[in-house]
Amino acid sequence: MSDTILEVKHLKKYFNTPKGTLHAVDDVSFTLERGKTLGIVGESGCGKSTTGRAILRLIEPTAGEVIFNGEDITKKNKEQMRLLRREMQLIFQDPYASLDPRKTVSEIIGEPLKLQKLIPDAKKRAERVHELMEVVGLADRLINTYPHELDGGRRQRIGIARALAMEPKLIICDEPVSALDVSIQAQILNLMQDLQEQMGLTYIFITHDLSVVNHFANDIAVMYLGQLIEKAPSVTLFDNPVHPYTKALLSAIPVPSLRKKRQRVMLKGEISSPINPKPGCRFAVRCPYATDRCRTEEPKLVEIEKDHFVACHLTEK
Repeated sequence: MSDTILEVKHLKKYFNTPKGTLHAVDDVSFTLERGKTLGIVGESGCGKSTTGRAILRLIEPTAGEVIFNGEDITKKNKEQMRLLRREMQLIFQDPYASLDPRKTVSEIIGEPLKLQKLIPDAKKRAERVHELMEVVGLADRLINTYPHELDGGRRQRIGIARALAMEPKLIICDEPVSALDVSIQAQILNLMQDLQEQMGLTYIFITHDLSVVNHFANDIAVMYLGQLIEKAPSVTLFDNPVHPYTKALLSAIPVPSLRKKRQRVMLKGEISSPINPKPGCRFAVRCPYATDRCRTEEPKLVEIEKDHFVACHLTEK
């Protein structure tokens, strides 16, 4: 079996709007190794969540290939995708909105098993629900409670248990801790790391907060206005960021020390519109180092050192 579980090639997702074509995801490519975590980061509206949903075909890609376990899933029909989604699951951002308020904890976790007909027998399905609750740290006494009776951390544990019910190989986590308190965030992140080690899970972790994925992700991909602008191992990205936008993101992370200070990179100007984008680098209008070439010629994502990819004309020798 190949070490590569997912290969995304030139993925695009465009939306037609009254003002033109919105380039939500524009020519994104990357590979993901089995059992690893890829963090996808960027500010709101950069296309991170759309990328995740297009990979799962919850929204249909405009173009590109999504090769999962050696098969291009963009060519699969509806029934084939239904079966494939047993191996590809999504954990949603908002635990307050992603759970059916009319169903109990038991019904929410057991629903995928029932719909996919994995465990038709109700008694065995109930046993499996108990097992999943134990795995994610939910007490048995909560089995007949409703989501509104629980706090955000427990609700997100329900969402994780629901995703694990299918015994997936790949889980896309769409900002799964952004709606939680900081102390609860740490608990959920530790739980997800433990589950990865126990079950050999592969994660795509989508977030706007680089500090969240610092110790969690093996590799980090930075997106800006629908494009991948830098991708590197986590340690490399934090120690040696190259793209000016990545440097600006890292400089915004608070430093928990009165003595140690980080030099802030202040961005000026307004974000370019992703609708009918102009030629050139999309970050050029905010970049303090932009040249005339940056404003007219779009930079390509190139490997500047082993496993470190950057899309910036300034890196060219």
